[in-house]
Amino acid sequence: MSEVRIVDVRDDASFAFVPPCADPSFDHRTCDYWEDADRGSKAHRASWLSAASESGPSPTSRPGSSANPFAPGPDPGAANPFAPPSRAPANPFAPPPRPAVPNPFAIDEDDRPAANPFAPARRRPATGPPGGPRKLVLLGRGLAVFGSYAKILLLDGEPAAYAQFGPLSAYPRALRLRGLYPRLPESPLPAVITCVATTAAVRGRGLAHRLVEAVCDDLASRGFAAVEAYPEVGTRPEATSAATPEFWIATGFVVAAPDDRFPVLRRELE
Repeated sequence: MSEVRIVDVRDDASFAFVPPCADPSFDHRTCDYWEDADRGSKAHRASWLSAASESGPSPTSRPGSSANPFAPGPDPGAANPFAPPSRAPANPFAPPPRPAVPNPFAIDEDDRPAANPFAPARRRPATGPPGGPRKLVLLGRGLAVFGSYAKILLLDGEPAAYAQFGPLSAYPRALRLRGLYPRLPESPLPAVITCVATTAAVRGRGLAHRLVEAVCDDLASRGFAAVEAYPEVGTRPEATSAATPEFWIATGFVVAAPDDRFPVLRRELE
């Protein structure tokens, strides 16, 4: 009997379990297709696997701008004779300052309650590692408020399936696709599953369906009433991140908005 375990992607250790795509030209670990509505890519980008702080312009630089080599540098020693003095002179006609009146309601330091050594320590909300790989930073944006954005199914300790999900606000491409169908209910807004895939070695064993069930149970526990997916019709299974309409129908979804290319599949959560 194979052991199945499902883990949330929250840190470097869990991110390391993200399995490779069946098509080596794509990579879940460097994909921002759903996070960027205009320029997102599913491509394998090795540079994204290093720390985010190692690439990209510095916060103070502007794209396309460069320093002027002929501009005079700042001269910290030059004084401005027209600048006002750093401290205004005293006004001889001003009344003396009034002494401060003590606040009768202020709590004296000695009156503060002593720390309770038996009280549970307040846990700081989890957030994604700021210096981790760029994809991990994207997945960690909502940890403090929403929770994890991805799950991995481990089969006998080896990564076998991957799913990415979250609120619509986290995935601009999903939000834009959904906007093409005004008949879809606007309230309450659903969660979305943007990506589901298994490795080529375990395909056909129902593991992706099992992972989707776990995602749906998790989303229901977070208060969502429905979840949607946006598969692409007619593409290769290895090239699509959102599976096929047939896959979602077999997992309890129904066609909420038919379309020849991007139908909307929806499942009500209990």
